[in-house]
Amino acid sequence: MKWHNDFELAKQTARTAAGTLQAVNRNDILNLAGRDIKHRADLETEKIIFNILGKNSEYPLLTEESGQHGNVHTDSPVWIIDPLDGTLNYTRGIGFCCVSIALWQRDKPILGVVFDFNREELFSGLVGQGAWCNEKPIVVSNIECPAKAVLTTGFPVNRDFSSGAIKDFLVQVQQFKKIRLLGSAALSLAYVACGRVDAYTEEDIMLWDVAAGIALVKAAGGFVLVNDSKHKQWAKNVWAGKVFRKE
Repeated sequence: MKWHNDFELAKQTARTAAGTLQAVNRNDILNLAGRDIKHRADLETEKIIFNILGKNSEYPLLTEESGQHGNVHTDSPVWIIDPLDGTLNYTRGIGFCCVSIALWQRDKPILGVVFDFNREELFSGLVGQGAWCNEKPIVVSNIECPAKAVLTTGFPVNRDFSSGAIKDFLVQVQQFKKIRLLGSAALSLAYVACGRVDAYTEEDIMLWDVAAGIALVKAAGGFVLVNDSKHKQWAKNVWAGKVFRKE
């Protein structure tokens, strides 16, 4: 299986890194400026992931906390890491957060691993080869009609919060049966991949938040559309799920 070694490395790394998240004091918050939040666990977990991947892989890395390591703009595969997606949930004891590790090449996903350490659920996927939760195969929902679909979404720190933008958002989502804002883009996309929810959309989301989840959805047979931002570290819009598919 192509990418097998990288796939196993990503899964092992996510599990190892999660040990730090379970041990760190959840009150050790470093920054609450603006709409963002930084916790010591973000930094400590990233160090662990960086060390493991750095020792076992020659690919460059793009990480949330420390940025680029190596040349991420070549044809080489690139590791894209969010050491703790759902940091606010983590600090409040809300059990919806995860470790997210992806491998992309030339702006296309190869594999994704999302580890929900609260539920011991490891979501993993290889694009073109399949997706799994704890090694059991998963596929996306078959629901294609928004009126029957559950949509998960969120408000990332970079989105436009103006009245006009929020009104446009409401127009877009009111067609769905139910809406869920879960607080972790990576885990929301993992839920699309396994059919727990039917669709996902988010505006102005950072690439490391969605890279692994996008890989999971595509590996699970789902549809993903990304409108790239001029800033290569975030996406202007992301849509995932069969309800967004255009024939």
